[in-house]
Amino acid sequence: MHQKPVIGISIGDINGIGPEIIIKTFSDSRLLDMCTPVIFGSNKVINFYRRTTGEANINYQIIRDPSKATARQLNILNCWEEDLTITPGQLNETGGKYAVRSLVMAAQALKENRIQGLVTAPIHKNNTQSTEFNFTGHTPYLKSLYEANDVVMLMVADDFRVGLVTEHVPLSQVSGYITRENILSKLSLINHSLIRDFGIDRPKIAVLGLNPHAGDEGLIGREEEDVIKPAIREAKNNYIVVGPFSADAFFARSHHQKFDAVLAMYHDQGLIPFKSLSTTEGVNFTAGLPGVRTSPDHGTAFDIAGKNIADHSSFLASVYKCLDIIEKRNFYRENHKNPLKKITSVILANAVDEKIEENGETEK
Repeated sequence: MHQKPVIGISIGDINGIGPEIIIKTFSDSRLLDMCTPVIFGSNKVINFYRRTTGEANINYQIIRDPSKATARQLNILNCWEEDLTITPGQLNETGGKYAVRSLVMAAQALKENRIQGLVTAPIHKNNTQSTEFNFTGHTPYLKSLYEANDVVMLMVADDFRVGLVTEHVPLSQVSGYITRENILSKLSLINHSLIRDFGIDRPKIAVLGLNPHAGDEGLIGREEEDVIKPAIREAKNNYIVVGPFSADAFFARSHHQKFDAVLAMYHDQGLIPFKSLSTTEGVNFTAGLPGVRTSPDHGTAFDIAGKNIADHSSFLASVYKCLDIIEKRNFYRENHKNPLKKITSVILANAVDEKIEENGETEK
């Protein structure tokens, strides 16, 4: 039994920057005081990239099962034994095949509670597609693995959180997914995650509109009037929800700072302002899963792979966030075992909310 959480690391595309940012992250031995990392991949791949990064002295041990991981040590679980041709910067079948193998083994270990958290290095959607892995990314795969009714891609940077109603959907099809049921499901998952995973007793959630100027009362599209506003009214029976806001003015006026999370309607509506404002420390968290999974908010970056210039800040932030959420969930479970603690925390939260509402911070 480990005192520190065992964190699985999927290696990502072996020709992308995944192995490099993993090595750079765990070259700082202080991180080993906080967790026991297990890289699901290949020691041969790690050896190749530790030479290119100048971290040849990074130490590790090879294990066959996460339960054999040694504390204060980088552990590698070999998901394959064959020799591979590593071609940094190239999108090819090999990179996709072994990225999927690493992810599947790591995710299964998470589902079986053999690791306490999972941090996924970037994969590329083009070379991971197959009849066996027919998913557009990590999030839909993990949803399928856990047989979850729904999950939320939640982008996190400190107190800035943006969730998405739709993820990797062509823009021409987005409006078809903007339904009352989908919005209410995402709001429910975000609200619960903010309480359980982030320790916020009475979360405040902002909802963006779909159309320019949030539809201008129906003049520029009917989705706000016919779908989004009715969903918000229904959600207000259970949560603190405000909107719909015009997306451009909302972020330009820093209104996101008044809320614990923002629900955007589609990918770029949420991720462009998030990545612009969160700089290099954004984290992708899959809310709604029984297991804790985080990831950096960037891709494989083939254009700089193998050049030892990749910034590992987002990956490091993903490890920290994974550990933080595990700790918050443990506290949540303990807190709910003690009714007196829960009552006290609710009283304090209500007092804070009343003060906020007096200052008008929950209004448009």
